Amino acid sequence: MILKTEDAIEKSIIADKVLYAVGRPPLVDALKLENTNVKIEKGAIKVDDFQNTTAEGVYAIGDVTDKFTLTPVAIRAGRILSERLFNNKPHLKMLYKNIATVIFSHPPIGLIGMGEEEAIKEHGETKVVVYKSTFINMFYSPVKIQEHKKPCLFKLICLKRAEDAGPDNQLVIGVQCIGRGTDEMLTGLSIAMTMGATKLDFDNSVAIHPTAGEEWVLMDANLVQ
Repeated sequence: MILKTEDAIEKSIIADKVLYAVGRPPLVDALKLENTNVKIEKGAIKVDDFQNTTAEGVYAIGDVTDKFTLTPVAIRAGRILSERLFNNKPHLKMLYKNIATVIFSHPPIGLIGMGEEEAIKEHGETKVVVYKSTFINMFYSPVKIQEHKKPCLFKLICLKRAEDAGPDNQLVIGVQCIGRGTDEMLTGLSIAMTMGATKLDFDNSVAIHPTAGEEWVLMDANLVQ
């Protein structure tokens, strides 16, 4: 395999397997936006919270902007923009907070909101509480060979809303997880976070057994890792 580096140097790499994770940059060159008042910033069309570009009456959604490059995000942003423009909802705007993101690996990896490092960087280590659960999905119970059982890791990242905040005053600002079935759990978690769920809300929810999802509501408030 031949790779070309940023400084145009070609390098030969021998590998058994190759994973491409290069993303998809906005395709805006063909639009000839340099002939308009639409501003390009970091290779993408610059928009405000209401999808307005820098040119009056011109709007942009989806992968040509610098927002989340996810199909459901573009669809929702388009619907919201239509409601605002044509259905007399001038204050309606797309919320880019708490969007669930999944890497469809084996097992899948999921993220909502802030990661642990990001939360600490923004809010400070003393204000962030992280709960963890490491376990083996019960799906693998019949498997006799231990190394064939893939472990799961769930993390809740919470923000203290007071100095000595208990679970009732810890806002869930981030979810991180890896494990079988996590991709099917994230939409519900995103709803809870958008509604402002606290750690106590999770603690007060009754688990469905036997499922991997029950681990989200069984993280002992007294066992912070």
